[in-house]
This record gives sequence, C-alpha cells and structure tokens, in this order.
Amino acid sequence: MTTQQRSISMTRDELKAAAVAMLDRAYIPYSHFPVGAALECSDGTVFTGCNIENAAFGPTICAERTAVAKAVSEGHRDFVRIVIAGRSRELCVPCGVCRQVLREFAPNIEIICLNGAGEERTFTLEELLPHSFGPEYLQ
Repeated sequence: MTTQQRSISMTRDELKAAAVAMLDRAYIPYSHFPVGAALECSDGTVFTGCNIENAAFGPTICAERTAVAKAVSEGHRDFVRIVIAGRSRELCVPCGVCRQVLREFAPNIEIICLNGAGEERTFTLEELLPHSFGPEYLQ
C-alpha cells in the first residue's frame, strides 16, 4: 500500500486494515516478528510502514518510524492516529524509541494497538510515555 490522499479520514477499520496489510511487507529475517503501521495525518493522508531489520541490528527501523519518516519526508507533520499491528498473542505496542519519535510530532496522537487475533486497545501517548520530553523544552 502506498500513500493515499483522501479528503476525509479513513474509518478506524480501514486504517486497521492498512496496518495489517503491511505485515506481509516486513523484512524480518532475524526476529521473524512482523509489525505493520498506518499513520493518519490531520488532512486524511495515510502513510504506511513495516519493520525493516538489518544484520547489524542498530540500523533496524520499526514500522512506526518508517511511516513517520515517509510522512515527514513528504511534508506532513500533523498526525492524529496510528494503528500498530502484529501477529503475536499480545498487543503490538510501540517501543520506547517509537514513542519518543511520535512525541516529537504528535503529543496527542491516538495509538491503536492490535494483536494477531485482531483484538485492539487504544492508548494516548501520555499513557505510554508519561512525563515526556518534547521540542518545547529546547525553546
């Protein structure tokens, strides 16, 4: 799935389906743990991402950061919600680095986490990253 320009926001189910579709694009030869993400901007544009592993591990990038990088590189910085999908029994929640990257652009973003059975839970970024550090501290 590529970037989709829309005049209205995707439905929750459409956004979830976009994230799940990215699971098959994940490059995961080491962890075998696919993650897909679908990031919605305030204007309705959606950017998708998957995790991309690397043998050196450090260069590995998470699905959420892939979607954010695609959005920012296309001039979008106003994010309203993201779906993060995995195939495990547990909910697929963003790692600490991804939480901080989301905080940079969207301290009020809605985060919808899915597991392999399609069960979901919605979080605020404040719940996942309380007392966070943001750009306003560097003014």
